[in-house]
Amino acid sequence: MNSFNASAALMTPEEFEQALRAKGAYYHIHHPYHIAMHNGQATREQIQGWVANRFYYQTSIPMKDAAIMANCPDAQTRRKWVQRILDHDGQGDSEGGIEAWLQLGEAVGLERDVLLSEERVLPGVRFAVDAYVNFARRAVWQEAACSSLTELFAPQIHQSRLDSWPNHYQWIQPEGYHYFRSRLSQANRDVEHGLALALEYCNTVEKQQRMLEILQFKLDILWTMLDSMTMAYELNRAPYHSVTQQPVWHRGKLL
Repeated sequence: MNSFNASAALMTPEEFEQALRAKGAYYHIHHPYHIAMHNGQATREQIQGWVANRFYYQTSIPMKDAAIMANCPDAQTRRKWVQRILDHDGQGDSEGGIEAWLQLGEAVGLERDVLLSEERVLPGVRFAVDAYVNFARRAVWQEAACSSLTELFAPQIHQSRLDSWPNHYQWIQPEGYHYFRSRLSQANRDVEHGLALALEYCNTVEKQQRMLEILQFKLDILWTMLDSMTMAYELNRAPYHSVTQQPVWHRGKLL
């Protein structure tokens, strides 16, 4: 992440926010796999494969956020950031986003034990998600926090699923859509906090350019996950497909 543009000028906060938002052109809502899901062109296997692989991302988000908090010395920021963990893990009477995703899995015909076992997670998805968590553990906490700014584009993608999936995939049980509905408001709240951090922290040309590169890194992760699913579920070229039709890749965390 050293591609600093020496000719770049310091942007005003408004210009920098616009530059961050412009990265939405590379959000995974534009990936052919996601477009096919939106247009009702995905098969049952492709929907199930997406839900199963995306679950690995969902369960990694609280670990990513805990890593950011572990590196953050500011109590006020931690008090705000901890809500992200609670949103996914649940608290009190709220079961949280991970449980909601398990319900989505059941709604598309997957046993929750299958999701929890991670047996359907493709190596490319695992590697991409693990890279995100490892970045959060090692980066300056402000940079790790602002890597979450793909949330700028998240409400649109959740709304697109709520708008199109019930019509196209009537075999999906309606209770499975709770996760997408809950994230509409949560993502907007998280954007407000994350964007404020980015605008405050990125007060030099170098920091602004680096943050744009970090946001692109996060976009790369989301896009690469769908590339892996495309190979496995659309092109029928899962890992080792030329050697065996069995899912021989490793199934769990080794470290």
